[in-house]
Amino acid sequence: MLPDYKNWMPMKLIKGLFLCTVVLFVLLLYIYNGTALAGSYRYAATGICAVLFLIAGTAFCWAVLARRAFSYSGDRQLMKRTVEGIAAYVQIPAGGTGLDVGCGSGALTIACAKRNPQGHMVGVDIWGWPYSGSFSKDLCEENARAEGTANVRFQQGDAKKLPFPDETFDVVVSNYVYHDIYGTNRRELLKETLRVLKKGGTFAIHDLMSSSLYGNMEEFTEELRRDGYEHVECRNTANGLFAKRREAVLLRLGDSTLLIGKK
Repeated sequence: MLPDYKNWMPMKLIKGLFLCTVVLFVLLLYIYNGTALAGSYRYAATGICAVLFLIAGTAFCWAVLARRAFSYSGDRQLMKRTVEGIAAYVQIPAGGTGLDVGCGSGALTIACAKRNPQGHMVGVDIWGWPYSGSFSKDLCEENARAEGTANVRFQQGDAKKLPFPDETFDVVVSNYVYHDIYGTNRRELLKETLRVLKKGGTFAIHDLMSSSLYGNMEEFTEELRRDGYEHVECRNTANGLFAKRREAVLLRLGDSTLLIGKK
């Protein structure tokens, strides 16, 4: 039995883009060769349809490329490199517990648990629509069994208000979660995650930390240092750490950043 960590690029979207591209191509041929429209109307309709066809075709090609890159078992293994790269920063003390916020299919939770058999990992996720409906608690548990990992537990939980008391965990991690949560200040989401981290605990939070989503992260790291956090650092992971720069930019992951530190 092999684990199934799914893919961030759903096949339904790829099929929809392919169908849209085909329909627009057929419509383009019909307008260009047909007699329903004449003169400037025909040329205008042809031009509009051609532009839409190019947009749909480009989106389809990009989606195929992204699915190949995000495949956990594919030849490029970007997702696997990222998950294992984050897990390398995780050291759970003997008998300690770590938390993965937005665990999805359980990939990061399980990777951290495998690297820390002396500890335990908890994965939380809201699952369901609109956040990657193909992921579920059952899928996470099946993947843990497939990996032979017993020191994990999964439960439903919202990153906006985690269902845990202050200072519960020795380690907190997350991977590409907060950028996809709208209507909430992302820095507040980070603070909510750090709320459940024990004093002396460590964190490794990976996301698209662009200035448009997070503001000035240097200011935020300075704020954390003033609050007593140690070794706080933002590391760009799209410059060869987890992904090559060209690959990251092409996949719209150029702002990938790993926030690490100690409380």
